[in-house]
Amino acid sequence: MDGMQWMGSAMRAAREQLEAATHNLANAATDGFRKAIARVGIDERGLVVTERATHEQGAVRTTGRAFDLALLGDGAFRVGDATTRNGAFTRDRDGWLVDDRGRRLHGACGALRVSEHAAIAADGTVRDAGRVVDRISLPEGTHLLPGALETSTVNPVGETLAILTAQRAFETAQKTMLAIDATREKAANDVVRVQ
Repeated sequence: MDGMQWMGSAMRAAREQLEAATHNLANAATDGFRKAIARVGIDERGLVVTERATHEQGAVRTTGRAFDLALLGDGAFRVGDATTRNGAFTRDRDGWLVDDRGRRLHGACGALRVSEHAAIAADGTVRDAGRVVDRISLPEGTHLLPGALETSTVNPVGETLAILTAQRAFETAQKTMLAIDATREKAANDVVRVQ
């Protein structure tokens, strides 16, 4: 792999790190968001970035709203065909528990439809009018904290620094690539003059 290819891979890696950091920063206030960590490695293609979500628990803030649910541990809520850790749910006018996008929260028996007096226990049991109506599936070791939300794991200052670092890495690789190109062009011109 020559210098131009290395610098090209360095620019791609810096761009991918920049994208991860800006995505994290954009979600700094999104409840339940777990930041992504972008790590740079080397393989036969040059510099490559691997990205993975952290497994750290976000801080918990109390809201006092009955259908806000903080996940303590692993797992996610099933909403429609997707999953989310954002446990901010409300009852729609038909009694379905929905997230801010209108996707219905699912328990073991399907979408949850409850009265305003329903309660959800730490083990995921959903009670309405004194009887168990469903259960939110949780991984072993995980429980819920009703009336609270898990906050984002993003540190805005750290992500801002990651953005600046990625921008500088991109600029450095770009300048190095231009210097290599200029050196090659000069060498080619010198060969032509010698002949």
